[in-house]
Amino acid sequence: MITVVTALAPVFLLIVLGAWLRRSGLVQDGFWRPAEQLTYHLFFPALLIDSTARASFGGVDILGAGIALAGGVLAIALLTVLARPLLAKDGPAFTSVFQGTVRVNSFIALAVGAALYGTEGTALMALGVLWVVPLVNVLSVLALARWTGAATGGWPATLRLLATNPLILAVLIGGTLNAVGVPEIPVVSPLLKVLAAAALPLGLMAVGAGLDLPAVRRAGSKVLAASVGRLLVLPAITLGLAGLAGVTGRPLVVIVLYNAIPTAASAYVLARQMGGDHRLMAGIITAQTLAATLTLPLWLALLT
Repeated sequence: MITVVTALAPVFLLIVLGAWLRRSGLVQDGFWRPAEQLTYHLFFPALLIDSTARASFGGVDILGAGIALAGGVLAIALLTVLARPLLAKDGPAFTSVFQGTVRVNSFIALAVGAALYGTEGTALMALGVLWVVPLVNVLSVLALARWTGAATGGWPATLRLLATNPLILAVLIGGTLNAVGVPEIPVVSPLLKVLAAAALPLGLMAVGAGLDLPAVRRAGSKVLAASVGRLLVLPAITLGLAGLAGVTGRPLVVIVLYNAIPTAASAYVLARQMGGDHRLMAGIITAQTLAATLTLPLWLALLT
C-alpha cells in the first residue's frame, strides 16, 4: 500500500499545490484559465502524440480494452438514467449527476498512467481517451438536450466538437505514426518532448485551482450519488467486463483506473452552455477530485 501511495502522491500533491497557489494569491486568478486552455490544446496533445508514437501495443488487446472501457461507460449511463427518480427529478440537476458519472478528467488520467508506468502508462491511458472521450461527449450532449431542452446545434455540431477535440486528434496522430513505424521525427519529436514536459504539472495545478469547496456543501446528496457511481460502481463494472474480455496485466490495471478517475472540469462548461445545473456540477467535480485521493489508491492496491 505504501508503494501505491508513493506512486500517486505526486499527482495529488500537484493538485493541492494548484489549489494553494490560487487561494494564497501568489498566482492571480486570471492565469488559470489561459493555462488550462494552453495545456488542453498544446501540452497534453504533445504528450499524447509522443507517447503513443513510441509505445509498444504488441501485447495489448485493443478491442478487449475498448469493450471494457466503453461498455463500462454505457452501463453506468444506463443505470444512472434508470435511477433518475431516486437521484434527481429536476432535469438540469439530473444532467449534472449524469455527467458526473460518465465523464472523465483526462488530465488526471494521463498523469496517473505516467506516474505508474511511464510512457507505457501514458500510451495505455491514451486508449481510454480514444474509446471513451468521443462516447461521453455524445452521451452528455444527448442528456442535456433531453432533460434541459437546450438547443444542441444538431449532430453536425456534435460531430464537429469530436472532430476538433485536440486529445482525440493527438491519439490518432500518434497511433498513425506508431502503425507506420515512425516513432521519432527529427526536430519534431524533441520539440514534442519539451512541450510534453509541461503538460502534467501545469494541467494538475489547473485542476487544483478549479476546486470549489463551497459548491460541495451546497450540492447535498446528489454529489454522493454521482461520486459513488463514478469512483466505485463504474470501475467495478469495467473490471468485470475486462475479465470477460480477457484483458490482463498492466492494460487491465490502467483501463480500470481510467474509469475510476474523477469527472472532467469541462462538464461545468457544458452545463453552463446547455442549461444544466452548473453549481451542482462544480460541487460534483470538486467532491470527486478530493474523494479520488482515497479511491484511486484503493483500486490500485486491489489490482496490483
